[in-house]
Amino acid sequence: MTKQDTSDLSWDAFDELRDPRPDTNAFDAVVEAAISRRGFLGGALAFGSGAVVFGSGLASSARAQAAGFGFQPIGIATDHEIHVPEGYAWKPLVRWGDPLFSDAQGAYSSETGVPVAMSDRVFGENTDGMELFEVDGKQLIAVNSEYVNPRINLPAASEGTPRDADEVTLLKNMQGVTVMEIADQGDGYGVVIDSPYNRRITHETQMIMDGPAAGSDLVKTNADPDGMSPKGTMNNCGSGKTLWGTYLTCEENFNGYFGTTAEKAPTEGEVRYGIGGQSRYAYEIYDARYDLSKEPNEPHRHGWITEIDPADPESTPVKHTALGRFKHENAEMVQAADGRIIVYMGDDERGEFMYRYVSNGTYEAGGATDGLLSDGTLYVARFNDDMTGEWLALTPDTTGMSVEEILVFSRIAASKVGATTMDRPEWIAANPLKVEAYCALTNNKNRGVKPNAGGDDTAVNGPNPRETNNFGQIVRWRPEGEDHGADTFAWDLYVMAGNPTVYDNEYAGSDNITEGNMFNSPDGMAFDTKGMLWIQTDGDDDNEGEFAGMGNNQMLVGNTETGEIARFLTAPNGAEVTGLCWSADLKTAFVGIQHPGGAWPDGNGKPRSSVIAVWREDGAEIG
Repeated sequence: MTKQDTSDLSWDAFDELRDPRPDTNAFDAVVEAAISRRGFLGGALAFGSGAVVFGSGLASSARAQAAGFGFQPIGIATDHEIHVPEGYAWKPLVRWGDPLFSDAQGAYSSETGVPVAMSDRVFGENTDGMELFEVDGKQLIAVNSEYVNPRINLPAASEGTPRDADEVTLLKNMQGVTVMEIADQGDGYGVVIDSPYNRRITHETQMIMDGPAAGSDLVKTNADPDGMSPKGTMNNCGSGKTLWGTYLTCEENFNGYFGTTAEKAPTEGEVRYGIGGQSRYAYEIYDARYDLSKEPNEPHRHGWITEIDPADPESTPVKHTALGRFKHENAEMVQAADGRIIVYMGDDERGEFMYRYVSNGTYEAGGATDGLLSDGTLYVARFNDDMTGEWLALTPDTTGMSVEEILVFSRIAASKVGATTMDRPEWIAANPLKVEAYCALTNNKNRGVKPNAGGDDTAVNGPNPRETNNFGQIVRWRPEGEDHGADTFAWDLYVMAGNPTVYDNEYAGSDNITEGNMFNSPDGMAFDTKGMLWIQTDGDDDNEGEFAGMGNNQMLVGNTETGEIARFLTAPNGAEVTGLCWSADLKTAFVGIQHPGGAWPDGNGKPRSSVIAVWREDGAEIG
């Protein structure tokens, strides 16, 4: 087979290259009718404080947005630097290739990257979701490395495609999860080299699978005929933190790691999940585990939420099948009024769904956790145009599928019950001060243009009200009775991103979007202890056309009571801002900078994705 160069493609572009959808379809007429429904937005978004309407935000300025924030909002940037407000400072905490162990000191070269022998002893590439843990008085960060850029990692002679099994191993090791101890070293935070907690978890790390799908025929392979012991976690995007202090890493674009060396007709599941053809990294050429013609069930062992105990470096990660298989963005854990565990999750693909897992058992602080993430019910969200919504249980009765099929093919099950197609549901964040949650719907150029991979209607709908949505929005919901365990909720839109300097219609954004704070493609989100919503973007940063005046990707802070939003940080051009957590004393924020352009942050050689530390120069809590 001829290998096509895909090293410079985004994951979205890679998916569409392998499995293009038709540009026109049978529901085009429905789209035309749906356009007239835009009018309902003008007065319907009246759900509590902070709710938004369209149109009149042009008069506001960044300075006016400053009320209630502990910093002076900053303007846009288009350079290859980090910018933070006056009175704040930053430095790299850890960069791709930095050592976790003393034997890897000096392993990274600005010309050649990292040798394969040291590739699992250093910090991985393209940092994403992360969480901080306090263990016996020490601070640990667990952080994802979502994917790799082969042209940066491989020798120049490889031209972005692995030439042998060793080069495949290099790429495997630069992805996955890092657990590392950090400490304030006098001049700011740094990694504690050789800490006993330091650990790399890669595509080759042994895992355990639990929950109803574990051991089923759908997850059995030649190497694991019992279907209980998968290897590796991959394309680790967002993250989560359990109430009992473990890390949840979320497997997103796992489909791109599998290819075939022989002709093979795709199954319904492979079509729905975009699996087939050539992989992104040529794994299938050198490792039969990734070859669909030899191991057709191997993809079923990925796309899960995986639990890691950062306090125990000898522990085996657990893939929780009860939480469903799809392109997981993050996992936001909260608790129902009766003590059951709730996990909110988004499936990050255009026109896919938002999910909720509800445990059968209950949790008390310090109590047993067995079964809490393996025994429960998976639900999917339906949003109604009257600002109400409901969680639809995915069961054999509602779907006509077995429990194992529901979990392995959650997308198909969700389509069967009529869930609401969403504009790429990414990070979900729950307010720590009230019973409400938010989901970043990052964008959807296919809204009102063509169906999702399952053929579901993607005409404009309540929480996704714009055709060809290149800006994105954040939806908010409040469960009935102030109980995350309730099956119904009310919803509104906290913000509709847009450009009021280019448009005077719905693409200008909601009323809390101004010339001074505009952005596109909200992605990562996290609440701080004060109830402020931190928003990170992963969008178009060419600063041209409909994105003129938006500059580089950024991190903003939103007041969910007033609806005000202020820009706090701008990233180097070409970079995505993703992943956020705080030090134990809340005086330092750790922020992920993924796929930067130029030679950031070293100023020479290769661009290096990094986690940076940001703090107030007066020593106060950040925010």
